[in-house]
Formats: sequence, structure tokens, C-alpha cells
Amino acid sequence: MTPTLDQLRRYAIARTLFKPTTLMQAIGKLGFVQADPIRAPARAQDLTLRHRVTGYRAGELERRYPKLALEEDFFVNYGFLPRAHHALMHPREARLVWTPARLKQAHAVREFIAERGAVHPKEVDAHFAHGKTTNWFGGSSKASTELLDGMHYRGMLRIARRESGTRVYALREGDATRVDEAIAQERLDALLDIVIRKYAPLPAASLGQLVGYLRSGVPQWQGLRAEALKRARQRWATARIDGVDWYWPSEESPASARWKPDDAVRLLTPFDPVVWDRRRFEQFWGWAYRFEAYTPAAKRKLGYYALPLLWRERVIGWANLSVSGGELRSQFGYVDGAAPRDAAFRSALEAELERMGVFLGLGS
Repeated sequence: MTPTLDQLRRYAIARTLFKPTTLMQAIGKLGFVQADPIRAPARAQDLTLRHRVTGYRAGELERRYPKLALEEDFFVNYGFLPRAHHALMHPREARLVWTPARLKQAHAVREFIAERGAVHPKEVDAHFAHGKTTNWFGGSSKASTELLDGMHYRGMLRIARRESGTRVYALREGDATRVDEAIAQERLDALLDIVIRKYAPLPAASLGQLVGYLRSGVPQWQGLRAEALKRARQRWATARIDGVDWYWPSEESPASARWKPDDAVRLLTPFDPVVWDRRRFEQFWGWAYRFEAYTPAAKRKLGYYALPLLWRERVIGWANLSVSGGELRSQFGYVDGAAPRDAAFRSALEAELERMGVFLGLGS
């Protein structure tokens, strides 16, 4: 049955805002969780997981990470993946080929880490005194940090844990043998399935955009992505609605009555799968949401870290939250200019702010 756009919207919300479960089960259902270092009022990964993990608290993922079967790495963006998903991308071959001198440095650092088990970047810098380099933001950073980042990206190292937000590195044990093309195709198919299950339903243009982002996760298979996309389009369910081709997992039916968003108000991170696709966002809700953290303050329309405000099956506005003096502060904006004049909305919003306070460790 061809779904309507309204049904697609309900499906998009209900399938990803599933009943809260354990941390590992939630990450497994999502496939991966995008990370971002900005804390406003918490990091993106925590704001994503609080809706999907029973009793989740800010910082819990970082605290529990060392004992979980997870990895930090690039996929279509940077974040946290189950190890089984992470293994599909390695051994990774970076587009930038290191010079013999750089490779020699990397092997020396690897031996240093092997002797110690896990190291902080400052330990590597103190031992090797690699000096300074220009990072990709155009600023100056320690060459040791850049080298460790490169080693991590190439699969030589893994993130063992974080200390005050800084990555602590350990050796990554894995097969360094380059896979043949048949296996590469199988892995690409599996990776694309993870993408569609995370962001479904996807308009065709957004699907193509995400396949392009796979350059970060598997640069060694860049020449295979176009064929992988063709296979995926044959494997997934699809329909044309109002001139747009949409895709979703073939075993799911967006037209089913089972997809019913609840009556809750939810404040979502800008990277939540409900709102991540800005193209889909405008098709579903008829207005343009923008992430403005890197926009000059004078040019911001929504705010530094505006959280989309979802009520039932509509994103009706946004909120900017902060913590001051141990209290949660909030500022709201609404697409229609004012909050709904509905007692059910007011009650649901109060409940969401209460949940946010508990999540942040502020109490009621």
C-alpha cells in the first residue's frame, strides 16, 4: 500500500522513538549514535539516548563505554557504533597516504602504546615531543594529537575511554588484510542497511547524500558506492509520493496503523534521527530548522543550540536550554508565534522539562 506523506511522518517518528530499553539494545536498534562535543545543556549523544534508554543520565555513555562492546569512529558521521558494525569498515585505507617518515612515527607510537596499554595524548607528546601542526580548522594543535587521530582513523588504535572529554588510546587488534571486492560489496550492503534503518524513511536525495558521507567511513571503497546504491534501491521498499521517491526497510509498512506517535512533548538534539535530515524536516513540517552553533550570534534566528520541539506528530517550535545556579533555564520559540493554547500541551511540556532536569542531575 502506498503511504501518504502524513503516514510517512508518523512512521518516521514512531519507529525511531521506540520504547526505552537498555543502553546497548538502544544503540543496536539505532545502528550508531552521532556524537558532538557541544554541551547545551548536554552532548548530542546523551540527548539522543535519553529518549531511548530507560533511566538514562547525562554522561552515562562516556562513563560506561570502557566496558561496552562499542567503538568510537567515523561512519557517515562521527559517533558510537556496536563493534560488529565497526568491523565492517576495517581495515580502512585513508585517502591521504602517509610519508615514510610519518609512518615510522606511527609505528614508534604504536610500540609506545603497546608497552603501556593505554595512553593520554599528553603522554605521547611528552615522550616524543612531536611539536605543533596546523589542524583542519586552521588553528594550531599538537602534532602528537593529529598523529593519534590519524592512527585511530586507520584502525591502528581505538578509543579506550575518555578523561575529561579527551580521548585515551589503546591498540586496536584486528585483521589488517585487505578484503577482496566481493566481501567489500557485502560489507557495503550491510553498511547501507544500517543507514536506512537509522534514518528511514528517506527521500532519494537524502539517501544519496548519506551514501556520499560514506566516504568518511570507507574511503577505500569509493568506487563501489554507486553500485551498492543501485543494489540497495532494489532491496528496500520504495514509493513515489508527491513527486519524491522514498525508501525504507522492506519488512516495514509505513501505512500500518501501528505507527502512532504518543502525546509526549520531546526536546530533540539537532542530530536526532527524527530531525537530522533537514530536507525531510521541511517536507514533513513545512518550515526550515537550522543548526546555528557556528553562525555569528547576530545572524541567528533560532539560537545557539536550538532543540526542535516535537509534540505528538508535529515539530511546532524550538527551545534553548541552559543551566544556571543549579537550575534549568529555558527559552522557547514557536513556528506559529505562540505556544498551543492547550492544557494537554502545557502538561506535557512541564513533564518534559522535569525529565530533562532529572537527566541533567538537577532533580525536580
